Amino acid sequence: MSHTRTQNPSHVPALESLGPVTAEEARLLEKLDLTRLPRHVAVIMDGNGRWAQKRHLPRIAGHRSGTQSARTTIETCARLKIEALTLYAFSVENWRRPKTEIDFLMQLLREYLRKEMPLIQKHAIRMRFLGRMDELPAGVQKDVQEAMEKTAGNKGMVLCIALNYGGRAEIVDALNAILVERNGSGPSSPITEEQLARHLYTEGLPDPDLLIRTSGEMRVSNFLLWQIAYAEIFVTETLWPDFNRARLLEALVEFQKRERRYGGLGEGEPSDEKPARVAGE
Repeated sequence: MSHTRTQNPSHVPALESLGPVTAEEARLLEKLDLTRLPRHVAVIMDGNGRWAQKRHLPRIAGHRSGTQSARTTIETCARLKIEALTLYAFSVENWRRPKTEIDFLMQLLREYLRKEMPLIQKHAIRMRFLGRMDELPAGVQKDVQEAMEKTAGNKGMVLCIALNYGGRAEIVDALNAILVERNGSGPSSPITEEQLARHLYTEGLPDPDLLIRTSGEMRVSNFLLWQIAYAEIFVTETLWPDFNRARLLEALVEFQKRERRYGGLGEGEPSDEKPARVAGE
């Protein structure tokens, strides 16, 4: 079953909601069917370090510049009334980076949450955080909890920040949660896909329809391994700090060109099966 939505016309976002657009954005918007937008967009925000290196700047300059791309992407998706957006901010593997860079990233996140909260509230965005929150510094845990509490009643787009996140870790955590739930209940039936999905960090959200990866790398980097089983993948050479609204619209236009089969046959595609014989033939 497709997660691409077919909207009631009353729920179709008006182009005016995007505000002023560039000539390139206008051309892309002409190609975009606003009734067939993905319900859930996931983004691997890659290329901050290379962006800084090309400009002979420290890596942290790339991370700071990347926050503007995050802001643009969040606001545009909210204005287009996309149901959910997940941004890959910090992986379980990122702890291997130099301590100075990790400390900066954590501080940048805390600063971002405080600075962007007015924008989040303006668009009625509800925040969720995916990952092992209990392993984060105490100050970060506090700010994350406060952000979720402040936005819990919002009815707009769900913004998920994957923080201290790993796809394999998520599946392990889900299986452990099921084992705890079943403990002492006697013999158990096999674990089903539906049961596991209810224990994932993304419980209650549709699976991503579109996965965007910046910087040209052709891998999923342990991101939403379960959820992206049938996602359309869009890879752009653009480095994350240069990922502007036009590049996001480009990804949405490309998404709408794809034929989503979910393992079945496409429309008009012949089957190899022979027609059943009719009795008496």
